[in-house]
Amino acid sequence: MYCPGMPKSTLAVRSDEDPWTSEESAEVRSELEADLVRLRKELDLSAKELQDLLRDGVDGAGNDQADVGSKGLERDAEMSLAANQRELLMQTERALQRLDQGTYGLCEICGEAIGKLRLQAFPRATLCKECKQREERR
Repeated sequence: MYCPGMPKSTLAVRSDEDPWTSEESAEVRSELEADLVRLRKELDLSAKELQDLLRDGVDGAGNDQADVGSKGLERDAEMSLAANQRELLMQTERALQRLDQGTYGLCEICGEAIGKLRLQAFPRATLCKECKQREERR
C-alpha cells in the first residue's frame, strides 16, 4: 500500500510479496508503452478498414442479400473490434498515468495493493482480486 513519505517510484505490493525491483517496474512501463503504440496503430488500421467498409456501402445496390448481410456482419465486427481497442488504449493510458502519479498497483475501490503477480499478468488492472470478484458478481 502507498503511504505518505514512501517514494512515488515504489510500487505497492501485498504483504506476502517481494517489493518491485527497478527492472520489474521498468519492464511493466515498457510493456505498457509498447502496448500503447501497438494499440494506436491497430486503431488507425481499424478506422481505415471501417471507412472502406462504409464507403463501399451496404445499401444492396448491385449485391444480393447474402453479400449485403456479409458486409453488414463484417462492418459490425470491425466496429466491435475498434471499440475493444479503444477501451484497451484508454486502460493503458490510465495505467501509465497511475505509474506517473504513484498510484499504480493500488486498488481503486479499497486502496489496498492489487498484487504484483496480478499486475505482471495484466498490467492494466485497477482492482485487487477481491474487489474485481465482487464487481463481477453484480
